[in-house]
Amino acid sequence: MNIKLMIMTAAGVVILGPAWSDEALQRCRAPVLIPETFETVTEQVLDQEERTEIRYSPAKYETVQEKVRVREAATEYRIVPAVYESVTEQVLVRPERTETHIIPAEYETYTEQVLVRQAYTTWKLKDEVIGRSVAADGSAEGSAGEVLTPVDVPAEYKTVTRTRVVTPGQSETRIVAAEYRTLVKQVLVEPARIEPIEVPAEYETIQVERLVSPAREEIIVIPATYRTVEKRVVTGGGTAEWRDVLCEAAITPKTIKNVQSALTEAGFAVEEDGVFGPATRTALEGFQRERGFGVGQLTYETLQALGVIID
Repeated sequence: MNIKLMIMTAAGVVILGPAWSDEALQRCRAPVLIPETFETVTEQVLDQEERTEIRYSPAKYETVQEKVRVREAATEYRIVPAVYESVTEQVLVRPERTETHIIPAEYETYTEQVLVRQAYTTWKLKDEVIGRSVAADGSAEGSAGEVLTPVDVPAEYKTVTRTRVVTPGQSETRIVAAEYRTLVKQVLVEPARIEPIEVPAEYETIQVERLVSPAREEIIVIPATYRTVEKRVVTGGGTAEWRDVLCEAAITPKTIKNVQSALTEAGFAVEEDGVFGPATRTALEGFQRERGFGVGQLTYETLQALGVIID
């Protein structure tokens, strides 16, 4: 059976010649595409050209704690009262003195007869003369001895009360001790004074915004930038070679299912429908290119790598 293969290569579509076969052995020879080999190289390419930009930088502020004086320092004055101390003191009230004490005399009372009138002799009319008249011419008058008689008048005494000294008065001198009085006295220890007091300034901490840098415009030259890119450079392959392939008569639905199952296990999922359709061809080519096998035919090296056994 003669078949023609069309294989996509890096250079385009390659139409391979007819395959020849040894159908008795189920092994045929057919041309396959040897995939291109690539080498990854890096290259510096221009990313952005050099340019200038005008950049505006806004003003920058920072919030800081700042102490603000709310009251100035001052000097105040206060009166410190005087300090007193209580002390006791003996105060002379009456000095020592000498007193003379008079001891009065002692008297006694007694009575005494005091002559008031001495005894004397007086005269009185005789009894016989009493009542007798005398003539006007005095013829009946007699001498004094004839009409008077002496009468003795005794002395007259009077009882009087008298006082006499029994003990005469006398004086007695004695020393009278000085008299003192205990007083509690307030003694000045410290006089009153005016004392200065330094009152410190008062501060209040507030949050303020402080300018760190002012707003500005600047022209910045931005140099050209380059980036490293990887390129895959074809180093070989892209040719056709004759390889042993499974003959078309041996490609049965069972064989195709086995290939499809193996491809799925190898990471190239495909529906196991037993049909060698476009999806299966794509998965097969992917597997072959990954392994570096010839692409485009169901080669024996591919079957061996997939673990597919041909009965």
